Amino acid sequence: MRVAVTALSAFALLALSGCGSDDSGNTGAAAGTDTSTGVTGTVNVFAAASLTESFTKLGKDFEAANPGATVKFNFAGSSALATQINQGAPADVFASAAPANMKTVTDAGGADGAPTTFVRNQLVIAVPKGNPKGVKGLADLTRPGVKVALCAEQVPCGAAAKKALDTAGVKLTPVTLEQDVKAALSKVKLGEVDAALVYRTDAKAVPNDVEGLEFPESAGATNDYPIVTLKGAKNPAGAKAFVAHVLSDKGKAVLTGAGFQAP
Repeated sequence: MRVAVTALSAFALLALSGCGSDDSGNTGAAAGTDTSTGVTGTVNVFAAASLTESFTKLGKDFEAANPGATVKFNFAGSSALATQINQGAPADVFASAAPANMKTVTDAGGADGAPTTFVRNQLVIAVPKGNPKGVKGLADLTRPGVKVALCAEQVPCGAAAKKALDTAGVKLTPVTLEQDVKAALSKVKLGEVDAALVYRTDAKAVPNDVEGLEFPESAGATNDYPIVTLKGAKNPAGAKAFVAHVLSDKGKAVLTGAGFQAP
């Protein structure tokens, strides 16, 4: 009888132990519930060249929060991106440096919903470190011997530059017209020109190479940046999650830190 009771007691202890393990395991699973958005796969983002640094940072943050997701960027002039999208390029998200280029996509029926303006940007005069030509304003860009780079007018930075120059009553002939703002900035960095009209954020991104000179006419030539998910998105869930990330408080902090203005 004593042996039977002992065996029964041992069985009961094992059963209780087993129940304890099950309860503990279930509790552990509940505590470790995945709190990520569950976004996976590749998110293809077509973004204006001036967003390169800030969106690259946002992309890394997004991937860290969503380990199953990868963000691939195509940075270029907004006009070129809009054309690529309308021609069927595989894009999930479009972030333009101007409403006009976004309208090209929305008019073609490519947007999934209404675009949201998420930042604004303003022009500065980018000059080499030390400002060897002594440029102080737009009028100085017309002096003999001062070589200037501008963006082409169909590019947002070029349209903004034309507006600022017209406002100032300044007529100048650039030595080169570039297809995006990074290309114009690179001319200054390489010493091929003495100045270029670029966005404040672009000059701020390379403080060791150039100086960004503020000028009053730029206040009337700011560019709004709209963002939208696209109808042809291969990863619509990822597209919406990335746009939400850009519009979040963390996203806004990255963008304002880069020199963008709130809309």
